Amino acid sequence: MSLVWGGPRAAAINAALAGFVAQRLGKGFERGFGPCATLGDVERDTIRAAVVFHNWQPEEGVIEMSAASDSKRWLTRPMLKAMFGFCFAECGCQLAILRVSERNETMCRIARRFGFAETRIPRLRGRDEAEIIFTLSDDQWNAHRANERNA
Repeated sequence: MSLVWGGPRAAAINAALAGFVAQRLGKGFERGFGPCATLGDVERDTIRAAVVFHNWQPEEGVIEMSAASDSKRWLTRPMLKAMFGFCFAECGCQLAILRVSERNETMCRIARRFGFAETRIPRLRGRDEAEIIFTLSDDQWNAHRANERNA
């Protein structure tokens, strides 16, 4: 596993990682994410997983994350440290947001396991599909057992 970052200084990597996530999330992500930064788990030039950081609101200290993976083993300690370190330490956010289809049981289970609070909004993904807005504060992350500083 090798973690790679994409952003304004690595535009090709950023586009590839954001495209990987958009393609796997499907409906509603055809337009992409707009200005964003990305983090990927790459093995031998193959993207195994990626996270897109978008809709950053620095004044409020809020950032949204969208993620996708082709591997069940993508949430390693280095990935978690990089992912939440970017949100909370580098961007100075106090809240990370993850929007998930109610049908994505795997991602819902992962978010719950990491202590995200959740709000279900009916029809947010269309007439027949709810979306769950998961939120994780910096305080929740700092107190979580997966946070390396407390492990």
